[in-house]
Amino acid sequence: MEKITKGTTVDHERYGEGMVVKDDFSTIEVIFERGGKLSFSKSNLSDFTIVEKAESSDSLDNGVFSYDDMRIILEDILFQHNGIDHPVEIAEKWEGGTLKLEAGKPDVQGKEIPIETFFHKIVMVRDRLRVLEQNINSHPKLTDQDRVGLQQYITRIYGSLTTFNVLFKDKNDYFVGQKGE
Repeated sequence: MEKITKGTTVDHERYGEGMVVKDDFSTIEVIFERGGKLSFSKSNLSDFTIVEKAESSDSLDNGVFSYDDMRIILEDILFQHNGIDHPVEIAEKWEGGTLKLEAGKPDVQGKEIPIETFFHKIVMVRDRLRVLEQNINSHPKLTDQDRVGLQQYITRIYGSLTTFNVLFKDKNDYFVGQKGE
């Protein structure tokens, strides 16, 4: 196999197309278009196919990036921040509030959680479901029937989470389950 160096565009049978952003003695680091950055041992690169060889090994070190390089890097940044394309805000009425959990037994202590903390966790669940949905839709080995079946589960999960829509400031950020036909 040809040498894989920093700046090389590669295709991986499981993760799809990506670009090598780090090349050291024993590993390479690849940012994949479908989201995420992974490290691989150089002793196990047989799952990769070179799509486009890097023009020069130091082009990335000199700050010279092609449009495709910038697109992949930007997608990774968005992925690292849960793919949020705008700030998801909590409804004003809940700002500074507390979620109180009271146990059903008198000898068990309750718990208080800042609503903003709880809201952040709900947003993370939603955004991770979106990433899962994207991975399902772009998975090369799933059949259309498999995709539809998995999508139905995700839709039902969204439907189960609609209770938490009251926390969101913008209705565009709401969970939406299956709508009546």
